[in-house]
Amino acid sequence: MKIALAQQNYHIGNFEYNTRKIIDGINWAKKQGADLVLFSELCVCGYPPRDFLEFDDFIRKCYDAIDTIRKHADTIAVVVGAPERNPVTEGKDLFNAAFFLYEKQVKGVAHKTCLPNYDVFDEYRYFEPAYNWNVIEFKGRKLAITICEDIWNLGDNPLYRKCPMDELMKHRPDIMLNISASPFDYTHVEDRKAIVKLNTSKYKLPMLYCNCAGSQTEIVFDGGSLVFDKHSNLVKQLPLFEESLQVFDLNDDGTFAQPVTTVAADLPDAEFNPVELDYNLCTPEICQAIVTGIRDYFRKMGFSKAILGSSGGIDSAVTLVLACEALGNENVRAILMPSQYSTGHSVSDAELLSKNLGNPYDIVPIQNIYNSFLSELKPLFRDLPFGVAEENIQARTRGNLLMTIANKFGYILLNTSNKSELATGYGTLYGDMAGGLGVLGDCYKMQVYALAKYINRNRQIIPQNILVNPPSAELRPGQKDTDSLPDYAVLDSILYQYIERRQGPKEIKAQAPIAIGIDPALVDRVLKLVNVNEYKRNQFCPIIRISPKAFGVGRRLPIVGKYLS
Repeated sequence: MKIALAQQNYHIGNFEYNTRKIIDGINWAKKQGADLVLFSELCVCGYPPRDFLEFDDFIRKCYDAIDTIRKHADTIAVVVGAPERNPVTEGKDLFNAAFFLYEKQVKGVAHKTCLPNYDVFDEYRYFEPAYNWNVIEFKGRKLAITICEDIWNLGDNPLYRKCPMDELMKHRPDIMLNISASPFDYTHVEDRKAIVKLNTSKYKLPMLYCNCAGSQTEIVFDGGSLVFDKHSNLVKQLPLFEESLQVFDLNDDGTFAQPVTTVAADLPDAEFNPVELDYNLCTPEICQAIVTGIRDYFRKMGFSKAILGSSGGIDSAVTLVLACEALGNENVRAILMPSQYSTGHSVSDAELLSKNLGNPYDIVPIQNIYNSFLSELKPLFRDLPFGVAEENIQARTRGNLLMTIANKFGYILLNTSNKSELATGYGTLYGDMAGGLGVLGDCYKMQVYALAKYINRNRQIIPQNILVNPPSAELRPGQKDTDSLPDYAVLDSILYQYIERRQGPKEIKAQAPIAIGIDPALVDRVLKLVNVNEYKRNQFCPIIRISPKAFGVGRRLPIVGKYLS
């Protein structure tokens, strides 16, 4: 049997586009002589549709799309993901479903059993778990069709009470098919291989696993669809971060005509939990994910041009490089906004970076604007000493200028704040926290340096000064980030323990090696900074997610709360 995988990039709610793309995939698979073609989870409407699922009109359009697609499933079987109405009064009104189409008919439907309700997922908000589990017979084979999370409920501490493949095995299937919408994070590519291998090892059946590609707001889907034979050998992993259609020839004995690769993969932990984060981990993939996130956010929203503040610092430099790769150098405009506190090298470094990239840039000094603020506020401020208010005037002046230029010329402002700054509240609301998309908001400061070094791997794009100069907001004379924050290597270690690993102060203080040389009071101070600044992050723009625990929809904490604050 020839089975095709269609790893595609969909657009949430764009039914005409998604349907056309699926039909193109079907026609391609037909030309390759495929018997069956597999698409991804909720491909008809795009994933995650979230509260669009509460609109009857949205569900009707899903059904209309299925009706159109089935007419092309004539000589070939097609598996597509879409919501299906639940006819039973009790329970949620919808199932997350895989439709099996053949001979222009809906021949069968499989419902998702394991509905994730953690991190960025909220499927139990909308969907009812499956009531029953049946294989679908096709050309003398019994197909066990599951959906994404259904194959992850293995190991010593399963999250769900029922494992759908255990139920499907009662019907003696020949093949496992899984359609997924599995997001990228820097641990997940290897986790997927491990979990698919574990399923094939447990059930002694081949598996074809189809994931989607592309980005939907903050969530990036990296593709990487997988094919394993019944002996748990890797037949193929489809490319990461791009669309791909490939056909696989499955033999009657559960092996494939294609050559295989032995994969030494064990069941991953429920979560990637090393004591210390390797800041160089998956740097090329993180770059690809961020570029994909920028490109798709602009393309799917109908935008084409970006603007950002280029300060001569590491964060704006990395953001500018990745934005230029995503959108084209000519479509990314850098605005240099020096003040009287800016050092000469910060302007010259930012200029050199733009010259290296070939992107347009402008220099708009803010000193006169800043002085006009102080002049108008003098009767109110009187002779009070210089402080955070005066610093924030500069940041908000820059944010105002960027938004004004963006409005005038139709740009979208890219925010350059990193995860370390956002975690500790080291940023100014409506100033340097302004923007339409957070590019580095899920990258710790040390990860940003790793990205910069990777960017410069073949030639020096980011000037050396930017890599070696101490980070500074340059809002007062001689200012350094370390005036307000611990050294980033220390800070990031504490933040990673708290945010990604959900460790409390007692556990963090006892943790080696980070506890060596770290004052326990510093741990308490950092955790307090994180929690009291939730109100700032709550007002922040969407952040491209590259970690297992990003700020935004995947991390839901109360703004008003006393814990550790």
